[in-house]
Amino acid sequence: MIRDKSKKEQAKLPKGVIAVAPPSFRRERALIKRGVWPVAGCDEAGRGPLAGPVVAAAVVLDPKRIPKGIDDSKRLTPERREELFEQICATSSFAVAFGSPARIDRDNILRASLWALTRAVAALPEPPRHVFVDGRDRLATPCDCDAVIGGDGLVMSIAAASIIAKVTRDRLMCALALDCPGYGFEAHKGYAVPEHLEALDRLGPSAHHRRFFAPVVAAREKHYPGSTERDLFTVEVPTEYEVSVAL
Repeated sequence: MIRDKSKKEQAKLPKGVIAVAPPSFRRERALIKRGVWPVAGCDEAGRGPLAGPVVAAAVVLDPKRIPKGIDDSKRLTPERREELFEQICATSSFAVAFGSPARIDRDNILRASLWALTRAVAALPEPPRHVFVDGRDRLATPCDCDAVIGGDGLVMSIAAASIIAKVTRDRLMCALALDCPGYGFEAHKGYAVPEHLEALDRLGPSAHHRRFFAPVVAAREKHYPGSTERDLFTVEVPTEYEVSVAL
């Protein structure tokens, strides 16, 4: 019967559309049965943009109050992400950490991301006994940590963290747009879309741009010739919004 139901559901999909299963709470529940709790999921948002911080989130879902519809943030509409963000905040414990553009410039984006993820886990109200993190790299946490490739589409806690990180960063970029008008941060959130590249070429880099990403280097050389070589030997100091927040 289950197999027949699955075939009927697939038949309802438009031709060429592949059904993607939502993330599950299976891995977390297996640990709970072994007496391991709290279990956290963590993910980041903002590794690819040319501007703004990378934002990491760690989430411990309440097994009895998991909001319905949690999924990889990339599969959700902005409106649905906002709704789930509020629901996750109301039912879960979580923490957020920011890796500033200065830290990204100094350490590179991968190291800055792992640093922020580790800070988010450490900022949780109660230290977790197990952590699931999206990607290939495990974190240097006191407890066990499993890296899950594609984890935001597989593990419920990671998916919840992806929503917290994405919405938090999007809101921050809208705030930075008020500080630096003209770049369109509120629309593209710092990603390298044509509108952003045009503004970067026209206005030059802002204080929120990542200095050593190629389009930013090119724009800085255009507006401030000769500055690139000097910057390669400059040690950046993290900015004031490089903090961790637990709620």
